[in-house]
Formats: sequence, C-alpha cells, structure tokens
Amino acid sequence: MMRLTLLFALCLFGLAARPALAAQDIISGVSTDLIQIRSDFAGTDIVVFGAIEGTEPGASIQEYDIVVILRGPKANLTVRRKERILGIWVNREQVTFRDMPGYYFLASTRPIDEIAPPLLLHRFQLGAEIIGTVVDDLNPDEETTFREAAMRNLAREQMFIDTPGGIEFLSQTLFRTRIPVPSTAPPGEYHAEVYLFRAGTLVTLQSSPVFVDKTGLERRIYEYAYTASLSYGLLAVFMSCAFGWLSFALFRPR
Repeated sequence: MMRLTLLFALCLFGLAARPALAAQDIISGVSTDLIQIRSDFAGTDIVVFGAIEGTEPGASIQEYDIVVILRGPKANLTVRRKERILGIWVNREQVTFRDMPGYYFLASTRPIDEIAPPLLLHRFQLGAEIIGTVVDDLNPDEETTFREAAMRNLAREQMFIDTPGGIEFLSQTLFRTRIPVPSTAPPGEYHAEVYLFRAGTLVTLQSSPVFVDKTGLERRIYEYAYTASLSYGLLAVFMSCAFGWLSFALFRPR
C-alpha cells in the first residue's frame, strides 16, 4: 500500500512538473513566405521575428541563445584547385561537396561554437564547418582547406552569410533578424529555422517554409529550358544567328 501511494505521488509530481518544463517555447514567423523573381528583381530582405515565452521566474534573458538559419535548396558543389604549369593556370585537384545549400544564412546571439557542443551542432548542421558532405576521400587537413575555399566562394557571391550577434532584441523577450536574399538566389523551397538554446542544450526549434520562385515570362523560359533543353538550345542558336544577320543587314556599309 505504501509503495502504491508513493508511485501515485510520483506520477502527480511528474504531471505537475511537466507544464513547467514544457512551458519554455519560442514563437516565430517570417515577414513573407513567397519571394517572386521577375526580370527587374534586384534582391530583397525578409525578416524573421519571434518571442521567447514561458521563461523561468528569475531567469535572465542572457541565459538563452537564439540561432536563426535560412537554408536554400540543396545541390552539389565542386571546388577546384588551380596550379600554374608552364605559365598557365590549370585546374588540378577537385573536391565535390554533396547536399550543399544553395543559400545559407546564419544569425546568432554569439559565435555558434560557443552556444552548443559540436555533436549537437553537427546533428542540426549549424555552422560553416558542418554543412555539406564530402564525396571524395580526403584527410582532415585537405577537407578543411577545400571547405574553407568553398565557403569563401559562396560568401563572395553572397550565398553564405554568418553574422554572430545578428539577433536584435526589441524587448526582454522579443527579437528579430533581417535576412538579405540576393538577386542570384536559386529558386526553390527554403527553410527559415529558429533555435532556442539554454546552457548548451536545445530547448526548442521552429521551422517555416519560404519559397523563391520565378514568375511571368521568366518562369516560362526557365521551365522550357529545363524541360526541353535541346529545343531551347537550338532555338537560342537560331535566334542568335537571326539577330546577327539582321544587325548586319541593317547596319552594313552602303
């Protein structure tokens, strides 16, 4: 009887403690879930905003860390190393990274490696050292060299952005971050992810889809180029020859 009473008391304690443990949460949203690419598209910004709710009484907001990620559609990326041979720069070694995001934005309250242990970062692919998988068999030093080169190339094209301290707090619990989307962003489905950490432990996360899509004439040309690539290529060659001949006929010396 005593054992049954003790078990019942423990169950009641667990049910009473569960809401307090699950109360910590994050509510987030994005300013738009559709970015339309037209001929005059020169890039845009989207805003990820949210609030931390259910913080423990007496807990400081400094005890929490927020990480915001925007990932683009995945693709393979090949990085080549050039060497100078007889005065000419030629491609020699190359490494392919599989499932690299076409666009990757990371904003955090502080450097990502100070927020969580490497195992947790690797699980959710947070940080430049983790995204993408090397197809080729390399030693760790070579992999690091090629990965850094890949990140430099993506950063030069504004396709990889890492901004520690890029989370702006509007109040004790309200936050936002502004994400630039360049005009060269690949079309497809993106994911805006918001992570809430405390003391190196993931408390909760939310993910929202964002679509980057071509519209109007640009979309029809884009689809035609991919669904009928041979016809598109022949038509492009024919139009180039036709416009070249027309220019010659109109502007040739009389």
